[in-house]
Amino acid sequence: VHREWFVIYCPVFTTPTHTVMDTRTATAELGWIAYPASGWEEVSGYDENLNTIRTYQVCNVFEPSQNNWLLTTFIDRRGAQRVYVEMRFTVRDCSSIPSVPGSCKETFNLYYYETDSVIATTKGTAFWMEAPYLKVDTIAADESFSQVDFGGRLMKVNTEVRSFGPLSHNGFYLAFQDYGACMSLLSVRVFHKKCPSVVQNFAIFPETMTGAESTSLVIARGTCIANSEEVDFPIKLYCNGDGEWMVPIGSCTCKAGFEPDNGNVCRGEYRKCCFVYYQSEAQMVIL
Repeated sequence: VHREWFVIYCPVFTTPTHTVMDTRTATAELGWIAYPASGWEEVSGYDENLNTIRTYQVCNVFEPSQNNWLLTTFIDRRGAQRVYVEMRFTVRDCSSIPSVPGSCKETFNLYYYETDSVIATTKGTAFWMEAPYLKVDTIAADESFSQVDFGGRLMKVNTEVRSFGPLSHNGFYLAFQDYGACMSLLSVRVFHKKCPSVVQNFAIFPETMTGAESTSLVIARGTCIANSEEVDFPIKLYCNGDGEWMVPIGSCTCKAGFEPDNGNVCRGEYRKCCFVYYQSEAQMVIL
């Protein structure tokens, strides 16, 4: 019996992410570029779980006209057209600082700078100040801490995620601009998203990287599983910007002589048989 089977898709798969940089795994100094020298400072500290981490902090709130930049090392995009930046940080509540001037801030800016290769660290401050940075966003804290929180060792950690693209060069640098906050940058993780490999509609779809925009749909062609063949249209799925499969087109179906089993397997048909006894001789009769 030859039957056509179609499966209605529901997005129930976990979106795989690929981390390209994570400061929480650092075992030595990060060695990022900070300018001017009186701005960001690298220190060894602890996160809210008392794990040792490398952090950067700045707190020049009593000095006006702050413009402190922190630049990461070169980050290889590894084929990603769009990347995500997860930032974990703490910010001091300006109102809790006695006699602080009105220039105190509770925000900072995130930028990136695309390039095809590592730039020598010997480049002077003037070079980095004039680099063609692209602004991603102004990052604000959902929670800030006061002196009372600090004295009680209470950490109010903020986690913010931003994305940017399309990327066309081999990699990029991230830049963090402080203009008057008292804050600690606890960790930075850079990652990109993929749609997971999946078997659907009797076809295998490979792990597929998301597109350049959050609204992008990337076409992935499917390959029919063993003992199946395409029906009508070439089978394909679309990978959306969140790493989820959607909009299935076409399908594969089990070939003649094979039956679907367990949703996405085509197994050979089998016949039931029984034994009929005639006196002392057993004969197998196929039903």
